[in-house]
Amino acid sequence: MGSPAGPPFDPDDPDRERRERDTEPIPPIGPDDGPGFGRGAGLGDGPSLSDDVGYGPGPGYAGEGGSGRAWVRDPEAGYQQPQITEEELAGLRVDASGMPTGTRRVMPLDDEPSPLAARYLFPTERFRGEWKRHWIYIAKPLLIGILATFVLGYLSGFLAGRDVGSLTTVAVLLWFLLMGWVAWQVAEWWYNRFILTNKRVMVVDGIITRRVAMMPLVRVTDMKYEQSPAGRALNYGTFVLESAGQEQALREIKSLPRPNELYLRVVEEMYEPQAVEARLGKEADEAKADDGA
Repeated sequence: MGSPAGPPFDPDDPDRERRERDTEPIPPIGPDDGPGFGRGAGLGDGPSLSDDVGYGPGPGYAGEGGSGRAWVRDPEAGYQQPQITEEELAGLRVDASGMPTGTRRVMPLDDEPSPLAARYLFPTERFRGEWKRHWIYIAKPLLIGILATFVLGYLSGFLAGRDVGSLTTVAVLLWFLLMGWVAWQVAEWWYNRFILTNKRVMVVDGIITRRVAMMPLVRVTDMKYEQSPAGRALNYGTFVLESAGQEQALREIKSLPRPNELYLRVVEEMYEPQAVEARLGKEADEAKADDGA
């Protein structure tokens, strides 16, 4: 059966030249053609049309353009392919549960709360972690204690040589008082905790007078953390929580350690609680498998 006949030839047809031009075959680009797509059989000697291939001279099989990504020519495919690094691929790989297998940027979850935190948790909420303040929180009391030791020690020795026993006793008593104050500040730092659950954030502090401030996660409308130059160098920061323009007991939390990781932890708990539950389930399964092995 023959092919259907085309339209009759008409030399006066005004669209004949356009149709013939549009149906001309496009010449393929071989591996030996010039760099980029601008050089090839029948395509002219213009510059490359790709944004990622440089306009300057260079080999036709590789290049690096304005985006910073390397492109490699595939002779078999006849076009250039982007070169993706292993680090970029690691961020795209996931396991069977859909969790990323690359480097985790969120701190691992704590298993159990300390006795200090456990007394403030009700049975239906799930513990996510607790943190003490950064050591910079007690740097000032410690520095005062060290300076007082040197100054009062020198003063006591000087007064003892002058045979002024009463003043020496006063200097020693003053040193004991300062050391007691420093010990109190260190104890308060130890009992000061920032606690995160799946429902709220809390700050617990105080030794004799205990203070517990909390804010439900559903009421947090804005959260940010600030780092001074010293905070960036020593890895601590200040968290600021906002709640619908209302006055709240918990707004500013100073000197928290690893603020970037802690920020990701809180934001993940606020916006992706399912991801946290999936990670917890995966870690629990891995722990059971290790125990079984």
